[in-house]
Amino acid sequence: MLNKLSQILKIKDLRKNILYILVMLVIVRIAAHIPVPGVNAEGLKSFFNGNQLLGLMNIFSGGGMENFSIIMLGVGPYITSSIIFQLLTMVVPSLEELSKEGEYGRNKINQWTRWLTVPLAILQAFAMITLLRHSAGTANIFPNFNSWTLISAIITITAGTIFLMWIGELISEKNLGNGISLLIFAGIVSSLPSVLTRSVFNYSQAEFINMVVFAVIALVTIIGVVIVTEGQRNIPVSYARQVRGNKMYGGASTHLPLRVNQAGVIPIIFAISIILFPPTIAQLFLKVNTAWIASAAQWIIQLFQNQLFYGAIYFILVVVFTYFYTAVIFHPDQVSENLQKQGGFIPGIRPGKSTAEYLRNIISRINFSGAMFLGLVAVLPLITAQVTGTQNLVVGGTSLLIVVSVVIETVNQINAQLAMRDYEEI
Repeated sequence: MLNKLSQILKIKDLRKNILYILVMLVIVRIAAHIPVPGVNAEGLKSFFNGNQLLGLMNIFSGGGMENFSIIMLGVGPYITSSIIFQLLTMVVPSLEELSKEGEYGRNKINQWTRWLTVPLAILQAFAMITLLRHSAGTANIFPNFNSWTLISAIITITAGTIFLMWIGELISEKNLGNGISLLIFAGIVSSLPSVLTRSVFNYSQAEFINMVVFAVIALVTIIGVVIVTEGQRNIPVSYARQVRGNKMYGGASTHLPLRVNQAGVIPIIFAISIILFPPTIAQLFLKVNTAWIASAAQWIIQLFQNQLFYGAIYFILVVVFTYFYTAVIFHPDQVSENLQKQGGFIPGIRPGKSTAEYLRNIISRINFSGAMFLGLVAVLPLITAQVTGTQNLVVGGTSLLIVVSVVIETVNQINAQLAMRDYEEI
């Protein structure tokens, strides 16, 4: 560990890139504490403390939502835009063809993703302001609310989201981790000091057992995340020998790695976005004059507050999105075609459609283990809450999964940078 750290500090470019990323994350954390003008911060904090749904959203915004900061939406609109274009790429032939045009196609789709982020941020900012204004007990959050306050708040919040998107792309350019993932990671980690402080000041002997249980669960979850994230099945691949003139080429054997968790933490982020949508919208209709609409909104909120229903839907969505996202990023037909073009084949499997079908069956079985693990990690805090009778770690498993996965990805990219420099020196 110390040897690796010493290597990093000796390489000037790598050291500068790491410091650059740390500075960017510090700037983001400062921005998370700059409130939008015209908001009563104290009234807002008290409201978030009493609302479990908004508390969940606040954790994933790194506390920016609780402060009603200029980056209160986090990178949510950008993630939503990315999801939309990933879905469109699967169903729109022209987009699918564009995605196959290499760097030009990727840049074009990324540009459209950025453009769509702007209207999505505007809609989400307006929905959040409307939600806070119409929720019970929040009359003092906007003491002097008017049209100008609404417009300026929406513009400020939208600009904050675009600022985060820009910072994320700047971080990604350093090739030391995904910028968007690192921003989410920083937001989650930033909430740890306040959680630990509350645990220490509210400590009692009755809570000691719960703290031990949470510590054990956290340790087991971290170990499980590392094993599953690094786990892969190696499919043997052989390359046919080719004779060119008086020389023979090829004949090598290698393997095709298929990761247990191809989708990473994306399924959980997708599932959270979907599962928070119905109760959030229902909050807007609690005080309408039409009785049946208000009753339906109240019923939806109560339904999602049912821990059994919430946990079951959460688990199912995570499993479904794991299979879905893997299908988006892994194409057996394309892999089979590439192997055939390069003269490679899987021993005992005929090239072409047979290879694609074989890979499809393998990835389906591997996906089952990865999907079950992600689903279990997602609902583990809910199960723990039922056993211990406390709600302190509602999203603990999800947070740990994101944090550990981002750390592993970043460490792997740093190791790749070190290996590349060692190769260049040789």
